[in-house]
Amino acid sequence: MGKRIEAAGKEVDKTKTLPLQAAAELVKKTATAKFDETIELHVRLGIDAKQNDQQVRGTVALPHGMGKKRRVAVITKGDKANEATAAGADLVGYMDLVESISGGKFDFDILVASPDVMKDIAKLGKVLGPRGLMPNPKSGTVTFDIAKAVTELKAGRVEFKNDDYGIVHVAIGKKSFDPAKITDNARAVLQTVVKLKPASSKGIYVRSITLSSTMGPGVRVDSAETGKI
Repeated sequence: MGKRIEAAGKEVDKTKTLPLQAAAELVKKTATAKFDETIELHVRLGIDAKQNDQQVRGTVALPHGMGKKRRVAVITKGDKANEATAAGADLVGYMDLVESISGGKFDFDILVASPDVMKDIAKLGKVLGPRGLMPNPKSGTVTFDIAKAVTELKAGRVEFKNDDYGIVHVAIGKKSFDPAKITDNARAVLQTVVKLKPASSKGIYVRSITLSSTMGPGVRVDSAETGKI
């Protein structure tokens, strides 16, 4: 363990939980790498991740964005292509873009598609799936409202879903953010996660909340924060 990481770890009392704002301030303080570290929110849920009816998946528009520009590509046709371009999409195309992606070009961070072209991009599942880039109606990336999707994604809308251990991981900003902005973004995610509680999930739903930076230690957040949203 490097001296910098070791020193940062000493700043955190892993036996205590903190209010969200205080946790954001401590995460920012312990993010001492020389680059603008990403701030991440981790929410451990009381769900059975093996059950299909207990999956937690959704999208949320972060009030202060992600702190980085994201390239949005759109596969569509007709007037929808013009809408995508007008909304600020970085790449817009139809079969030409399908073939480009099939050939291994991934010059984008998010892919949006209109429902009428999904049959044409089904063959991309094997290359897009492992990268988490396959458009999906549940994440709002398969839609006829192309302009809205592109605008929200460029502004900072993020997708999340629980992993195999029932934990939701979401990037919510950068070290350079003010703690208040980190708090606002985290609260927006928590609010959405709470609303998505599966009806079949019993017992305690939010088991634990942790904030961390890319290279910093995790800071435990008081789960009572979910009662303030």
